[in-house]
Amino acid sequence: MYIKQLSLQNFRSYSKSDFNFSKDITLIVGPNTSGKTNFMEAIFFLSFGKSFRTDKDEQAIRFGEEVSRLSAQLNNEIKLEVVIASERFRGGVKQKKYMVNGVNKRRLDFVGNLVAVLFSPLDLDMIVGSPILRRNFLNSVLEAVDVDYRIFYLEFTKALRQRNALLEKARETGIRDEKQFEYWDNILIKSGQNVIQKREELIKFMNNSQKEIFDFMMIYDKSIISKERLWQYKEQELGAGVTLVGPHRDDFSISMFDNLSQTTHDVKFFGSRGQQRLVVLQLKLLELEFIAQKIGQRPILLLDDIFSELDSNHINLVLDIINKQQTIITTTHKEFIPKKMLDKVEIIELEER
Repeated sequence: MYIKQLSLQNFRSYSKSDFNFSKDITLIVGPNTSGKTNFMEAIFFLSFGKSFRTDKDEQAIRFGEEVSRLSAQLNNEIKLEVVIASERFRGGVKQKKYMVNGVNKRRLDFVGNLVAVLFSPLDLDMIVGSPILRRNFLNSVLEAVDVDYRIFYLEFTKALRQRNALLEKARETGIRDEKQFEYWDNILIKSGQNVIQKREELIKFMNNSQKEIFDFMMIYDKSIISKERLWQYKEQELGAGVTLVGPHRDDFSISMFDNLSQTTHDVKFFGSRGQQRLVVLQLKLLELEFIAQKIGQRPILLLDDIFSELDSNHINLVLDIINKQQTIITTTHKEFIPKKMLDKVEIIELEER
């Protein structure tokens, strides 16, 4: 699987641009204001149907424009398109369309046609940031390759939204409609348990896999959902107006072994910034291997300006794996790439915007 061509129209800083790629390595070079991360965001959009930078799709539309179009031609004759329309364009209604070979698709069916793994400086906050960043990591890996997970998570999210609305109504009126709660509770429990099971399988894979860069153990802090737990938190939920148990409350931690004290420590609190970076890099490489195993081919690897964050030894470790699949790299300076490799890569130079 690889991208042959990418077309951007009114996306972020791009008015209208077309790019062709090598099936091996493509290097995107440009200063910090040239749109390198926008470039990677576009490919991510075509892979996951959403941005990794914002939850508000309209922010990706070029300033002053009302419609943004992204398209990618893949080597397997599949053409993917995403169209984002602003509220102004749609008369107050936002719209996002997904198309495969010109046929409209749900995001559920669109995701998975182009499978990519992104490693960017933003990922370095995964360890020390809020639990939502770690849940997003689990979701992105599983959504890329598991249609069942996408269905379970969609069902859970819908049920959670409906149940929270019931809780808010019950808090305001003092009346709790038990029949409606029973209906949505059953959906929430079934889908939530399936989501947790899939996440457990992913974490087990990562814990059992060989780790060349940094050895660690992932500890899954799952928020078990069941009738008993919903009943246990019934009064607290009524006071809060939101559901307090379930996979939307999940988290995980990373433990490393300290040879000196012969004990384990949480990398978030006891790891150096350098160690935390290596953990994230190792997680991304394990993500790559998990996806390759699941779909039987290598996903596209997107490396967004990460060489400025890594030392030379770990840059070389990354460079060792980039020949295994199509890899797209952004950087401010060619000097980060070994000279012997520059002769083998396709280079796209971006100008300051």
